[in-house]
Amino acid sequence: MPSLGTWVIEYYQTAAGSVPVAEFIDGLAPQAKAKFLRSLELLEQYGLLLREPWVRSIQDISKLRELRFISFGDIYRFFFFPVAGRKLILLHGFKKKTQQTPRRELQTAEARMKDYMQRQGGKP
Repeated sequence: MPSLGTWVIEYYQTAAGSVPVAEFIDGLAPQAKAKFLRSLELLEQYGLLLREPWVRSIQDISKLRELRFISFGDIYRFFFFPVAGRKLILLHGFKKKTQQTPRRELQTAEARMKDYMQRQGGKP
């Protein structure tokens, strides 16, 4: 897979200044954190060219994608979306416990994406 240069990855920050994705990552077991960091490296290198099994588009929400990995049988998902300037915004991470992605996890990511875009002046 050809690389077109690196992408910048930013973590979503709330208006109050908290960074929910970083807080979630801090709570991961060391093995899961290592898998996340490797997945993040791939995302930085390949950006939107990275496909399954690492990245999948979310069909219901056009810009939203999920970074995926498994660590010791546990399934993790991190929702993100692209913005101008080869930048990817990581919105929300969670440990997947069911076959289907829980709707509330998608709603959290979608709400954060809308909040980010509103606070950036609507620039995707």
